[in-house]
Amino acid sequence: MARPDFNHLQAFILVARERSFTRAAAQLGVSQSALSHTIRGLESRLGVRLLARSTRGVAPTEAGEKLYASLEPHYEAIEAGLNALGEARDKPAGTIRITTHDHAASTILWPKLSVVLAAYPDIKVEIGIHYGLIDIVAERFDAGVRTGDQVARDMIAVRISPDMKRAVVGSPAYLAGRALPQTPQELTRHNCINLRLATYGGLAPWEFSRDGKELQVQVEGQAIFNTTPQKLQAALDGAGLATLPDDMVEEHVATGRLVRVLEDWCPTYPGYHLYYPSRRQASPAFALVVDALRWRGDS
Repeated sequence: MARPDFNHLQAFILVARERSFTRAAAQLGVSQSALSHTIRGLESRLGVRLLARSTRGVAPTEAGEKLYASLEPHYEAIEAGLNALGEARDKPAGTIRITTHDHAASTILWPKLSVVLAAYPDIKVEIGIHYGLIDIVAERFDAGVRTGDQVARDMIAVRISPDMKRAVVGSPAYLAGRALPQTPQELTRHNCINLRLATYGGLAPWEFSRDGKELQVQVEGQAIFNTTPQKLQAALDGAGLATLPDDMVEEHVATGRLVRVLEDWCPTYPGYHLYYPSRRQASPAFALVVDALRWRGDS
């Protein structure tokens, strides 16, 4: 049996990964017909069908899945090595993909990474907003950002913020004529603005702690969002109470647009961490990004 060359195997890996000839061809810079011809030639040389094609798309056959599973890790290592060589020049270059959620993106990532981008025009940063805890390896992100208690133990974690505090707030208009809650349990009497967790599909419980006692309360209300800025806006508009990162509400509290409640119950929680696989090869561009984001206790 004639041995297929690396280019043909690379073509198969990309089609199997993307489940699309169109996307794979775009990555390789070839036409779909040329890519299809390459795959047919590879299947002919191996004597087995690797991809099942249909009007709905393309997917690996059983044999294709086995070949993909054995080749993909090696391909990733080769690709990382070639990228590192390409970036070994005077100015670091390349695209760094980071998954996070909007609060960290707005308050930590962009303020610091905008400085990196201005200084290194050959570096690109792609920030994806995801509230769910996605698999950064499977989704091909270089790193993720989550609070310290959400980072898996097999990841390298770099702290990029101090510990943070949450706040429960409502507008003066909403609170007018209503009894302020004195305990978290009394939130059940209020219209609460909820957040739906993408990972689990359910509503996020509100977490509290005081004197070593931790408490979770499942609240109800008319408004449900899956991102934080909309929760803040709803609270400002008088739709109910919301729990939000403290730094998001400080200015509005200072100007009287929002009022804190249950302040002595609002917990401090672990700060944000940048995390990435331990086997990831640190390119010059990635090393610069990590260093720029690292929290040094001065901010």
